[in-house]
Amino acid sequence: MLRTLHLMAIMMASAIPASHAQTFPVKPLRIISPYPPGGGNDTLARTIAPRLGENLRQNVLVDNRPGANTIVGAEILARSAPDGYTLILLPNVHAINPSLYPKLPYHPIRDFAPISLVGTSPMVLALHPSVPAKDVRGLIALARTRTGQLAYGSSGNGSVGHMAGALFDLMAGVKMQHIPYKGTAIMVTDVISGQISLTFGSALGVLPHVRSGRMRALAVTGEKRSPAVPELPTVAEAGVPGYSIVLWYGLMAPGATPAELVTRLNGEIAKVLNDAGIRTRLATQGVDAAGSTPAAFAALIASDLKKYADLIKRAGMKAE
Repeated sequence: MLRTLHLMAIMMASAIPASHAQTFPVKPLRIISPYPPGGGNDTLARTIAPRLGENLRQNVLVDNRPGANTIVGAEILARSAPDGYTLILLPNVHAINPSLYPKLPYHPIRDFAPISLVGTSPMVLALHPSVPAKDVRGLIALARTRTGQLAYGSSGNGSVGHMAGALFDLMAGVKMQHIPYKGTAIMVTDVISGQISLTFGSALGVLPHVRSGRMRALAVTGEKRSPAVPELPTVAEAGVPGYSIVLWYGLMAPGATPAELVTRLNGEIAKVLNDAGIRTRLATQGVDAAGSTPAAFAALIASDLKKYADLIKRAGMKAE
């Protein structure tokens, strides 16, 4: 009898997540954006949230929780109930932080359940219009005559823009000064005003200002040209052979989220990313709508943890 009751209890417990996934959601969801409003991550979150809400027939709110290179927002997510109602949109900074901040308040793998890759985008190498460099080779020549004087801004210490600049320094044989900011929007403002010379910025955050003429773009950082700005060469073809670094954005839930809920959310995000209007909107902003399975996204995170650990070691980078 006890054995029968035990088996029944196991069966009932295993059925709970599936039932929850079928009735989910019964209240609004929130997507944490671990950056201030106005940057690339925030823009992408606010692009997908309304359509996801329409599909789920619930409001999906974007909750900006900036600070400490996404660590503040990531900790909030890691400590949230694993019920599918709190998600986070993280860039590959999530795979960079463990090598810069060894005492994170969470585990980058165990405390997160990858749902889906959402998009990929090259960074854009862009300057204040007054900088006397017409192309990448010209920038390298200028940097060599002004060692440590040319300053590039990023959205934060350990950001993908920081990694892009560090890799550029290593491969081009130059030394530029890195200026970390608390988000893309304020950093872009300083490039526009001439407070700093240049940035390796997200396409979402930089391209609107390039198109308005307030910034001048030299190249994109990916392996191939971006359909959003096909006239821009890659850094590799413009003077630094082999150079490539891209920004990705992915949606995650707390680590203990039931697999059935992760699968449900993955399917809903796939619907959003397959929407022609969303794809077109993202493409014009320089983002390739790139969904994935949870397993493929988890594998990408694991790969990037190793890749960025190597770059950080080679560049001798430390938390600032």
